[in-house]
Amino acid sequence: MSFMPFALVVWLAIASAVVGLAVFRKLISRNEDDSLHVGSGDGARVAEQAALAHRLDVVDKWGKTLTVIAAATGVVLVAAAVFEAWRSSLTINP
Repeated sequence: MSFMPFALVVWLAIASAVVGLAVFRKLISRNEDDSLHVGSGDGARVAEQAALAHRLDVVDKWGKTLTVIAAATGVVLVAAAVFEAWRSSLTINP
């Protein structure tokens, strides 16, 4: 079971990145304006909204991707731990 500590560290790093992205997204979206500004006199606000929406889309994309990777890695780690426990239970200890 030599790869398990390394795999656990990798999983913890990925899970920490997911949490970090969630916090980062929360910080970015705290200044989000939910009202739509499409008037001709408010061009700067429209540009700000578009830029913020783009940043949030990028963070959301990475967050979803890393969440799937973290979940898949966690499932593999649990399966490996269960397999190792099953395998060690098969050996006869004198």
